[in-house]
Amino acid sequence: MFGYATNEWDQETLHPLSHSLSNQIVAKLKECRLSGEIPWLRPDCKSQVTLEYEEATNKPVRCHNVLISTQHNPDVSQEEIESTLIEKVVKKVIPAELLVDTKFYMNPSKSFVQGGPFADAGLTGRKIIVDTYGGWAPHGGGAFSGKDPTKVDRSAAYYARYVAKSLVHHKIADRVLVQVAYSIGIAEPLSIHINTYGTGKNGLTDHQIKMIVKKNFDFRPFNIITELDLLRPIYRATS
Repeated sequence: MFGYATNEWDQETLHPLSHSLSNQIVAKLKECRLSGEIPWLRPDCKSQVTLEYEEATNKPVRCHNVLISTQHNPDVSQEEIESTLIEKVVKKVIPAELLVDTKFYMNPSKSFVQGGPFADAGLTGRKIIVDTYGGWAPHGGGAFSGKDPTKVDRSAAYYARYVAKSLVHHKIADRVLVQVAYSIGIAEPLSIHINTYGTGKNGLTDHQIKMIVKKNFDFRPFNIITELDLLRPIYRATS
């Protein structure tokens, strides 16, 4: 399982900006659909945001392209879809300073009338990269969908994110990947690995940071469930 955090943009969520913007776009689509601001929207939608980063600092400098594919009423034109999505969704979500020579791909298939499970069915294991970091971090392959907190696929991924976010929040590193591995029947993880991509502060090495993590965080599943209070009824919203 993997957890990732970065201070590249949002100092509260510590989430990769490209993935965060994609999430915000689909949330904005839902808002515009429910409010009636864009009356021809239907529920099924997806988004992808590609950013250009400065290699030395890993800071985003501009938005290279934005893709939105959204289900719609059959009587709306492609021209209206494109102009409306750019003005009422993209420009409301993505900061103007990043929209420099940006390419927009709004419903590039030209028609997205049929959606939902009728068009594309399935549940367990779907969208595992969307559930995490949009490709910024590796993925162990375990899905969150349909699993209760006793399954480390879900709970340990949450905890690894909690640890990574804690390290960045407390300025131990600018960017952190936490990797943890388990075996069925053994409470303690088989391994814990930390990668700060060379951003450790005050001369701390990744090994030293790992020792800090092992001293301050308990990765046993029972503790994870207790510490993060994972038996709360929170999963309908996250699903």
